[in-house]
Parts: sequence; C-alpha cells; structure tokens
Amino acid sequence: MTRILVTNDDGIQADGIIKLEEALKRIGDVYVIAPAAEMSGASHSLTLNRPLRIRKADARHWSVDGTPTDCVTLALYEILSADERPDICVSGINFGANLGDDASYSGTVAGALEATILGVPAMAFSLDVGGDAVDFTPAAEFAEGAVRKALLEGLPHEVLLNINIPAGVIRGVRVTKHGVSAAEPVITDHVDPRGKPYYWIGKRLLKFDYEPGTDFHAIHEGYVSITPMRSDWTDVAAMSTLSGWNR
Repeated sequence: MTRILVTNDDGIQADGIIKLEEALKRIGDVYVIAPAAEMSGASHSLTLNRPLRIRKADARHWSVDGTPTDCVTLALYEILSADERPDICVSGINFGANLGDDASYSGTVAGALEATILGVPAMAFSLDVGGDAVDFTPAAEFAEGAVRKALLEGLPHEVLLNINIPAGVIRGVRVTKHGVSAAEPVITDHVDPRGKPYYWIGKRLLKFDYEPGTDFHAIHEGYVSITPMRSDWTDVAAMSTLSGWNR
C-alpha cells in the first residue's frame, strides 16, 4: 500500500489540507502531520530554542506546535515507524500562490524541501486565490493526479516540485522557472494594552515578471505552474566569475 505524508503551513485545521487528504486517500494510506497553528512565512526554519509538543488526534493525524520543517522531521524520525515511512511527502494546499521569491519564504515549500533532504520525494501545492470564497476541490483533484504521476514515473533525485494552481478553470500545465517580482516591506507599528509597542511586517507587491516560461506567466495565463527546486542553491555560473577569489 502506498504511504503518503501530508503537511502544510496553514495549520492542521485548514481547508486546503483537509481537501488534499480527502483526495489522496484515493491513492493510499495518508498520514497528516501538520502545524497546530498557522505558520505561513516560516520558510525552512527549525525550532531549536524551545521544546516541541506533539498532539495525536488519532492513528493518522498529529499536530505539532512548530514549523512545517519540524513536522516533517518529527514525522520521519519520531512519529512514524519504519514500516510507515512514506513513499512521498505532499505539502499544502496552501491558501495563496507561492511564486517567484515567495517560494523562499514559504513554509509549504519548506515542508516539501525538508522531506527531499531527508530522502523522501516531495511536492508542494499552492492555490492562487481570487477572493475570500475559495474552493480547494479542483486543486485537490489536480494534486491527486499529479501525485499519482509522480509515484508512477518517479521524481528527479533530491528535487521537489513547487506546484501552483490558478484560480478558476485550468487551461493546462507548464514546467516553469521562478519569475521575479518587485516588492517593498510594509511595517505598521501599534501599541498593546500595556503601552508597549509592537510591529506587523507585511509587503506590497509593485510589479510581476510575466516573461514567458516563468511561474508568474503560467498562472496569469491560467496554467498550472510546476517549478523543480532543490536544496542546493549554488550559482554554478557565478563560481567561474568569482574564481579570482581563490587563494
């Protein structure tokens, strides 16, 4: 029987992960191990400065008071037995796309990245949203088909697939590279009831790179974007440029 590990960064109660689990149950045994609360923007962070707590809901569901990276690490080395080691890890479905630079901030992508580092093939799914009323069902159906294909054909070694699904009708699928967006931070300052200041960090998107071949262009045109990623961020071309630094 195929075994599938499911995680996310929106929290174990999020609609996206619930719909994803329902779809993937048609493939095999699904184990859901996800953050107890929303951890959007957690990136590839690992909790090292405090203990982590695991709450078991039933034989297939656990929540962790930590990041998606924590969840995958604990799933593979603490929660699941050797006989339950997953054939694939699926992260998502995220509320909102993870395109371009946003992929580096994404806890959804990071959960899949951690799985590949630990030797488990992985895919991350995100849904571009056009409003508050979001139906994850079409995205979950697409994810089911994509996971079946990955299990049948395999994935490149140590490569995860960052998959973004457009809102509305899906016109097709494109394998893409990450595009570039221009953004600036937005910081608002407030005062709590005890008179102490606190801050919220956000960002304002200024423009997108809609160059053909990028994830932004694919989503804009109504196509699913599939971007292969890996943990090795080495810029091989720059190594030659910097050869003069060798001593």
